[in-house]
Amino acid sequence: MHNALEEGTDLTLDFDKLAKVGRAGHQVVPVVLQDVDSSEVLFVGYANDEAFRATLDLGSAVLYSTSRDVLWHKGASSGDVLDLVEIRINCEQNSLLYLVRKAGTGVCHTHGSDGNTRDTCYYRAVVDTDTLRFS
Repeated sequence: MHNALEEGTDLTLDFDKLAKVGRAGHQVVPVVLQDVDSSEVLFVGYANDEAFRATLDLGSAVLYSTSRDVLWHKGASSGDVLDLVEIRINCEQNSLLYLVRKAGTGVCHTHGSDGNTRDTCYYRAVVDTDTLRFS
Protein backbone atom coordinates (compact mmCIF):
# COMPACT_ATOMS: atom_id res chain seq x y z
CA MET A 1 0.00 0.00 0.00
CA HIS A 2 1.03 3.61 -0.48
CA ASN A 3 2.06 5.82 2.40
CA ALA A 4 -0.99 5.75 4.69
CA LEU A 5 -0.37 9.29 5.89
CA GLU A 6 -0.39 10.73 2.36
CA GLU A 7 -2.76 8.32 0.64
CA GLY A 8 -5.05 7.09 3.39
CA THR A 9 -8.43 8.20 4.65
CA ASP A 10 -7.63 8.09 8.40
CA LEU A 11 -7.34 11.54 9.98
CA THR A 12 -4.02 11.75 11.90
CA LEU A 13 -3.22 15.44 12.39
CA ASP A 14 0.29 16.25 13.63
CA PHE A 15 -0.53 18.75 16.36
CA ASP A 16 3.10 18.57 17.52
CA LYS A 17 4.63 19.83 14.23
CA LEU A 18 5.36 23.38 15.38
CA ALA A 19 6.74 22.16 18.71
CA LYS A 20 9.07 19.79 16.80
CA VAL A 21 10.27 22.69 14.64
CA GLY A 22 10.91 24.76 17.77
CA ARG A 23 12.68 21.95 19.64
CA ALA A 24 14.97 21.42 16.65
CA GLY A 25 15.94 25.09 16.78
CA HIS A 26 14.85 25.90 13.23
CA GLN A 27 14.62 29.65 12.69
CA VAL A 28 11.81 29.78 10.15
CA VAL A 29 8.53 31.45 9.26
CA PRO A 30 5.53 29.70 7.71
CA VAL A 31 4.98 30.33 4.01
CA VAL A 32 1.60 29.91 2.33
CA LEU A 33 2.00 29.24 -1.39
CA GLN A 34 -0.98 30.37 -3.42
CA ASP A 35 -1.66 30.18 -7.15
CA VAL A 36 -1.92 33.80 -8.29
CA ASP A 37 -4.34 32.95 -11.11
CA SER A 38 -6.80 30.62 -9.35
CA SER A 39 -6.27 31.82 -5.74
CA GLU A 40 -6.01 28.15 -4.72
CA VAL A 41 -3.73 27.45 -1.76
CA LEU A 42 -1.15 24.96 -2.99
CA PHE A 43 0.65 24.10 0.25
CA VAL A 44 2.26 25.53 3.36
CA GLY A 45 6.01 25.39 3.87
CA TYR A 46 8.72 27.17 5.80
CA ALA A 47 11.43 29.66 4.90
CA ASN A 48 14.55 30.58 6.78
CA ASP A 49 16.54 33.69 5.88
CA GLU A 50 18.58 31.85 3.24
CA ALA A 51 15.49 30.37 1.55
CA PHE A 52 13.77 33.77 1.57
CA ARG A 53 16.76 35.44 -0.08
CA ALA A 54 17.12 32.62 -2.62
CA THR A 55 13.44 32.99 -3.54
CA LEU A 56 13.99 36.67 -4.26
CA ASP A 57 17.22 36.00 -6.19
CA LEU A 58 15.82 33.14 -8.31
CA GLY A 59 12.29 34.45 -8.78
CA SER A 60 10.85 31.08 -7.83
CA ALA A 61 9.90 29.36 -4.59
CA VAL A 62 12.76 28.13 -2.43
CA LEU A 63 11.83 26.69 0.95
CA TYR A 64 13.49 25.17 3.97
CA SER A 65 12.71 21.56 4.84
CA THR A 66 12.39 21.28 8.61
CA SER A 67 12.36 17.48 8.40
CA ARG A 68 15.49 17.20 6.23
CA ASP A 69 17.25 20.37 7.46
CA VAL A 70 18.00 21.57 3.90
CA LEU A 71 16.97 24.24 1.43
CA TRP A 72 14.89 22.99 -1.49
CA HIS A 73 14.10 24.78 -4.70
CA LYS A 74 10.53 23.66 -5.38
CA GLY A 75 10.46 21.74 -8.64
CA ALA A 76 14.22 21.62 -9.21
CA SER A 77 14.09 17.83 -9.62
CA SER A 78 10.45 17.33 -10.68
CA GLY A 79 10.13 20.28 -13.06
CA ASP A 80 7.14 21.56 -11.09
CA VAL A 81 8.73 24.94 -10.40
CA LEU A 82 6.65 27.72 -8.84
CA ASP A 83 7.52 31.07 -10.41
CA LEU A 84 7.31 33.95 -7.96
CA VAL A 85 4.87 36.75 -8.80
CA GLU A 86 4.82 38.55 -5.45
CA ILE A 87 5.65 38.07 -1.79
CA ARG A 88 3.32 39.42 0.86
CA ILE A 89 3.95 39.55 4.58
CA ASN A 90 1.44 39.51 7.44
CA CYS A 91 0.93 42.37 9.91
CA GLU A 92 3.18 40.84 12.60
CA GLN A 93 5.92 39.95 10.08
CA ASN A 94 5.93 36.31 11.17
CA SER A 95 4.51 34.60 8.07
CA LEU A 96 4.74 35.01 4.32
CA LEU A 97 2.42 34.56 1.37
CA TYR A 98 4.11 33.61 -1.91
CA LEU A 99 1.87 34.34 -4.87
CA VAL A 100 3.16 31.97 -7.52
CA ARG A 101 2.46 30.68 -10.99
CA LYS A 102 2.94 27.01 -11.84
CA ALA A 103 5.65 26.40 -14.43
CA GLY A 104 5.16 22.62 -14.43
CA THR A 105 2.22 20.27 -14.47
CA GLY A 106 1.60 19.80 -10.75
CA VAL A 107 2.58 20.94 -7.29
CA CYS A 108 2.44 18.16 -4.71
CA HIS A 109 5.09 15.42 -4.42
CA THR A 110 2.23 12.89 -4.31
CA HIS A 111 0.48 11.54 -7.40
CA GLY A 112 -3.18 11.13 -8.24
CA SER A 113 -4.78 7.96 -9.57
CA ASP A 114 -3.81 9.13 -13.07
CA GLY A 115 -0.13 8.98 -12.10
CA ASN A 116 0.40 12.75 -12.41
CA THR A 117 1.54 15.04 -9.62
CA ARG A 118 -1.42 16.60 -7.87
CA ASP A 119 -2.34 20.25 -8.50
CA THR A 120 -2.35 21.02 -4.76
CA CYS A 121 -1.32 19.36 -1.52
CA TYR A 122 -4.89 19.89 -0.25
CA TYR A 123 -6.46 16.96 -2.10
CA ARG A 124 -8.49 15.50 0.79
CA ALA A 125 -11.38 16.86 2.85
CA VAL A 126 -12.23 16.15 6.48
CA VAL A 127 -15.39 14.06 6.88
CA ASP A 128 -15.37 13.83 10.67
CA THR A 129 -12.86 13.59 13.54
CA ASP A 130 -11.50 10.28 12.23
CA THR A 131 -12.02 10.25 8.47
CA LEU A 132 -10.86 11.92 5.27
CA ARG A 133 -12.20 11.69 1.72
CA PHE A 134 -10.45 12.44 -1.53
CA SER A 135 -11.87 15.56 -3.11
